[in-house]
Amino acid sequence: MAEAITVARPYAEAVFKLGVVNNSLPQWSKMLQFASEIAENDQVKLLIGNPVVSAKQLSEIFLEIGRSKFSSDARNLVIMLVENKRILVLPQISQLFEQLKAQHEGVVEAKIVSAFPMESKQLKKLVDDLEQKFKRKIEAQVSVDPELIGGIKVEIGDEILDASVRGKLEVMAFALKS
Repeated sequence: MAEAITVARPYAEAVFKLGVVNNSLPQWSKMLQFASEIAENDQVKLLIGNPVVSAKQLSEIFLEIGRSKFSSDARNLVIMLVENKRILVLPQISQLFEQLKAQHEGVVEAKIVSAFPMESKQLKKLVDDLEQKFKRKIEAQVSVDPELIGGIKVEIGDEILDASVRGKLEVMAFALKS
């Protein structure tokens, strides 16, 4: 996975820069998402890496599926990825592009895990507090994990805020072992 992300990063950055220059970030977002869905299709996966299918044929198939949904720049990207045998990293390119786009727009994605379902008022208060702390707009993805026992755990980028009972018990257990 880390290798695919490493391979995808320069492509995502180039597409992002092109999207900023052309003021076409939302269009690129849609095109990359659609291209990723094509690359992840089981029937298309059988064609990728098949020695009988040439790069030209694979490009044509990809572009025919995408037909009117791809701009000329997106078509060129697909052709280049196929020729360089990088078409399988399209999902990672799309993911990295979305991260760059969110940063550019001042939005940060937060993964919030709660031991119990949160009421909308609680969630709004938490998001407001996080927006003040990080001085950015927060886009929250909320899930429930009863194994936390109580409290919440928040992941924003590489920062983790663990206010769960389970997290506190793990810290105590580590302290007692030391």
